Amino acid sequence: MIDKRVKNAKEAIEGINDGMTLMLGGFGLCGIPENSINALVESDVKDVTCISNNAGVDDFGLGLLLQKRQIKKMISSYVGENAEFERQMLSGELEVELTPQGTLAEKCRAAQAGIPAFYTPAGYGTEIAEGKEVKDFDGKPHILEHAYKADFSIVKAWKGDYLGNLIFKGSARNFNHPMAGAAKITIAEVEELVEPGVLDPNEIHIPGIMIQRIFQGEKFEKRIEQRTVRQKD
Repeated sequence: MIDKRVKNAKEAIEGINDGMTLMLGGFGLCGIPENSINALVESDVKDVTCISNNAGVDDFGLGLLLQKRQIKKMISSYVGENAEFERQMLSGELEVELTPQGTLAEKCRAAQAGIPAFYTPAGYGTEIAEGKEVKDFDGKPHILEHAYKADFSIVKAWKGDYLGNLIFKGSARNFNHPMAGAAKITIAEVEELVEPGVLDPNEIHIPGIMIQRIFQGEKFEKRIEQRTVRQKD
């Protein structure tokens, strides 16, 4: 059994250098690896390509990396909550590749499974399909999409043991699940790190073989991206 624990986020991100491609789990602000992101901000790494469904908000998550101009390219599905992202994209400072959400998830899952490419009907007839191979299946056109190639994948889990076995909670499973094991090195930050044998094997979502480094985060900020409440009667 391999003990994959590292001391903290700073140690976990060692080896992430300028120009690398990173996958970062989460959906909106739910399940994002915030401790690892903060460590990346402090590291001053630059010119990175980030694959993430969202781009955080201006003062949290990937928005912090955008503020310091550390991201060269964003590959995302939805980015509507980040004014700085919008400003950099419209000014040409930031390269952006928008991808249908299902395609984004499948390109991560394909990388995780070792599948180099797949066909999907999503995006056919739009600029998404420009320059891509098209084939008909059952009379319906599909475009060829290639699996992502990332240097590091950084995911967030609810619980994990030091062998790397992970359990996600609720919506935080989202993109964290297909991104785990989808890069050369996967880092897992967890809310609770336990001894092997504590986790119920029937409840484990990602086996430890897909994880190379794991640590327990120091603090987690449970933000709500869009708070909607009912007015008092």
